[in-house]
Amino acid sequence: MAEMQTADSGARKKGGKIRSKKLSTRVDLTPMVDLAFLLITFFMLTTTLAKPTIMPVVMPEKDVNEEDLQATKESQVLTLLLGADDKIYYYEGITDAKLDSTDYSAEGLRRVILDKKDRVKQQWGDMERDDPKNPGEKKFISKLNVIIKPTEEARYKNIVDAFDEMKITNVALYVLLDISEQEKTFIKNPAGGLQFTVEEQAAATTE
Repeated sequence: MAEMQTADSGARKKGGKIRSKKLSTRVDLTPMVDLAFLLITFFMLTTTLAKPTIMPVVMPEKDVNEEDLQATKESQVLTLLLGADDKIYYYEGITDAKLDSTDYSAEGLRRVILDKKDRVKQQWGDMERDDPKNPGEKKFISKLNVIIKPTEEARYKNIVDAFDEMKITNVALYVLLDISEQEKTFIKNPAGGLQFTVEEQAAATTE
């Protein structure tokens, strides 16, 4: 609270002159501190904190009949190897695979996926599936299968960016797997080719 303090009056100087009153003020800031803490508490309780960003991932069913499984053609498969320094290595199929690299830009990874998706559609067409959002209706999805394999040098952000591109390019069939030793060697020595058989790839997929 503000207080006003006054000096004693009535004293006269020599010569009969009346001495003027001396006034002093002292502001008590205690209520202001209380008000500041009340405001801080109010905003802490009413402000919406940053919500964590999540990405829904549909996991395959555990109990799947082997009769329902369909073989995937090598020409329908695109494998992404997420490397260090935001670099992506990729190859198509397994037999006589050629390693190439790109980045996460719209003209990089997205262009690679869309180009592969168009070539798969021209060769194999689309596949018809039930639309979960509209029961009783059908929708057509690409037969492109994308395999995402991060290396030890890749960042978590790289995996999220790869999943984002699957969503943007409407790729319905994709999977996250561990990278094989053969693929690590392939990155170090692309000229040596990929010594990774179809059987080894299938075994790695079902682990």
